[in-house]
Amino acid sequence: QVTPAESGGRSVQSGGSLRLSCAANGYTPRTYCMAWFRQPAGKEREGVSSISWGGATTYYADSVKGRFTISRDKGKNTVYLQMDSLKPEDTAMYYCAAGLTVGLDAREYKYWGQGTQVTVSS
Repeated sequence: QVTPAESGGRSVQSGGSLRLSCAANGYTPRTYCMAWFRQPAGKEREGVSSISWGGATTYYADSVKGRFTISRDKGKNTVYLQMDSLKPEDTAMYYCAAGLTVGLDAREYKYWGQGTQVTVSS
């Protein structure tokens, strides 16, 4: 059982920045890919960004390209999401996930955190 734990979410003004972190509780294989998903209130979960084990391969949703940057510390089994130029449309519960295949399909990820709330006001 792997239980990722997200942190860093808060309320910010439009145009502001946040840095989210996700650390696994307990053992997480270093070969796992990691990703960020988000779910606005009352809406479906969507993929935001993902990163391969080696960090060379990354994916971003069209809505966040050029504004968000994903990175990871493999030794600490930790993934980060730097969020710049935030918009009200980015408001959502953000979830961290770990799995065996890199991508933005939620079905590819087995382990999920409880989420951290990001709220962007206009």
